[in-house]
Amino acid sequence: MLTRFAYRINTVLERYFPEQRLFLKSETETRFIRLRPTTQAIAVVFGSLALAWTILATAILLMDSISAGTSREQVARQQSLYEQRLTDLSADRDLRVEEAASAQDRFNLALAQVSQMQARLLASEDRRRELETGIDVIQNTLRGVIKERDTARGEALALSDPEGAGRSDAEKLQDTAATLDILTSALGDTAQERDQMATVAEKADARVAMVTQEKQALEARNNVIFTQLEEALTVSVEPLERMFRDAGLKPDDLLNSVRKGYSGQGGPLTPLSLSTSGQAPSPEELRANAILKGLDNMNLYRIAAFKTPFSMPVKDAVRYTSGFGGRNDPLGRGFRQHEGQDFAGAYGMPILATADGTVIHAGWANGYGRLIKIQHAYGIETRYGHLAQIRVEVGQKVSRGDLIGDMGNSGRSTGTHLHYEIRIGGSAINPMTFIKAANNVF
Repeated sequence: MLTRFAYRINTVLERYFPEQRLFLKSETETRFIRLRPTTQAIAVVFGSLALAWTILATAILLMDSISAGTSREQVARQQSLYEQRLTDLSADRDLRVEEAASAQDRFNLALAQVSQMQARLLASEDRRRELETGIDVIQNTLRGVIKERDTARGEALALSDPEGAGRSDAEKLQDTAATLDILTSALGDTAQERDQMATVAEKADARVAMVTQEKQALEARNNVIFTQLEEALTVSVEPLERMFRDAGLKPDDLLNSVRKGYSGQGGPLTPLSLSTSGQAPSPEELRANAILKGLDNMNLYRIAAFKTPFSMPVKDAVRYTSGFGGRNDPLGRGFRQHEGQDFAGAYGMPILATADGTVIHAGWANGYGRLIKIQHAYGIETRYGHLAQIRVEVGQKVSRGDLIGDMGNSGRSTGTHLHYEIRIGGSAINPMTFIKAANNVF
């Protein structure tokens, strides 16, 4: 049964793969190897599978290389946009501070003018009251004088005209009319001055209303400006705070540490103090000072970011091989703790410092081969092992992105790669924690 089935298969395959014979001739005899159709078909199938696997693996490598290049370009664009955004925010902040100071000066000048008008209005009101009081005193005095005059005239007439002859009623009316004219003239002058003071008071009230309206419009405009600045500051600072927290660092401790090292006073981020009379700051000053404090914190975060190893030690295309944690030793020495992250790449690939710091070791180390150690701020140390060449010296100051060595295969290594470590207080931590924390920032 099986022989008959095999015969049928050979008969079908013989149409496409005729039987072949491979002759092997020696000095004494001639031999041949017969290649059946089934054997040829199996060889073709396995060869096709090998070719397909090769094409698929090549496509995957090409896609990884292209995606790595695209990621670097996106990181560079994001960093450029972030720096441009910081510059624009600083320029806009300085402009808003100047506008706020100018508006405060105009408002203070308007208040001074209103105060002067109110003082003049109060002075005119006091004068009007004094005039009214003086008029009452004059009227009472005139009444007393007229009464005394009439009494004196009556006594004089009685002495000079014992028969009762005296002044006529017409003369008495004439004296009374003259007195009324004097009083009417004085009252008219007082009323005219009162009307003038009332006109000045109305103008002062109108001026006060206009200044109040301008102040309200200015406060509304300042509120819109401050709100936009506060939102922009929040959007810019929150990713930095999240980056440090994701890396296991405390943002407040970092800010205090950076502030101690950069304790100089002055500059555009100094808190505002517009009052010189010891008065409490206005709400606008409080909001402006809060924004300035936020910008100062953002600047401190930027300084801390350059001193903390958030960037990649390589910029070219690499393959992530052994990660942080336990693994079987590649040289067959059992299960061991791997205290870093391995990046496999081309021999001689540039190795870059991941943060500002000082080189504390640059030479051969057992197991690491050619090794560089860099001491950073906040008790952080980075290590770069298995290098082909070292390009820094002990005691040298380096900045983030500086070339420090070339990728190699020195020490206990099975191939060209970089062994990268981050240590805090002497204890090794997973470097990918810092690298992943900065993915959305740098």
